[in-house]
Amino acid sequence: GYLRFGSLTPANLQALEKNLADFGKKIDALIIDLRASWTNDFGISSDFAKRFSPKGKTLFTLRKASKQDRAFNSDRDPAYQGLIVLLTDGDTAGGAETIAAALRFYDKALIIGQPTAGHAVEYSDLPLPSGKILRVAVAEAVSPDGHSLYPDGLKPDLPVEMSMVDKRQVFQLSAEKGLGPFVYDVERPHFNEAALMAGTNPELELAEQRRWRGQERLPRDAVLQRALDLVASLEIYQKR
Repeated sequence: GYLRFGSLTPANLQALEKNLADFGKKIDALIIDLRASWTNDFGISSDFAKRFSPKGKTLFTLRKASKQDRAFNSDRDPAYQGLIVLLTDGDTAGGAETIAAALRFYDKALIIGQPTAGHAVEYSDLPLPSGKILRVAVAEAVSPDGHSLYPDGLKPDLPVEMSMVDKRQVFQLSAEKGLGPFVYDVERPHFNEAALMAGTNPELELAEQRRWRGQERLPRDAVLQRALDLVASLEIYQKR
């Protein structure tokens, strides 16, 4: 299964519930894409994390200088229990980082991609006489194992480089084309003996057609591809 959370909002939380219900017990592995996920609302981020974490456990804590820490706990049974792979990068920020930390700790989720933003802090807005707002960090999010997520964020278990330009293009185009074109190779014609005898070259003809039609090569989602390869490898290994 594949889930891209996007912005962590109540509407997307409802969509998550529906997708998890549709998956049911039909999937053995789940790839959660947090590369475009963020929120400053740690309450909603804990609601997302609860869908995958054991009941009664502390998901994360907001640590304040005043020692008035605030713990976020799971009060429900998880909706999915199985292999989880997380995709992260510099756009994984705030509450999304707490989700990744909780799932890595409780579900042994593997993180693939790039380091998260390191912005998992709670802010307080102070109005100034000039009319401007001074935003001050008043608490830092701490993972279940006691490590602060600010300012270094989370490091991936399997680093995979991918430019932000390519990622955003993939996210934009996948809404129309689906994810397949960005992770699976499409069969293309090859130069073979028949083509040699006919005096043609299918590879050059395809390239020429694309040039005249203005077709550009679609970017590859290297991070998602690596996650799929990992899931497939683990499945093969477990069946041996």
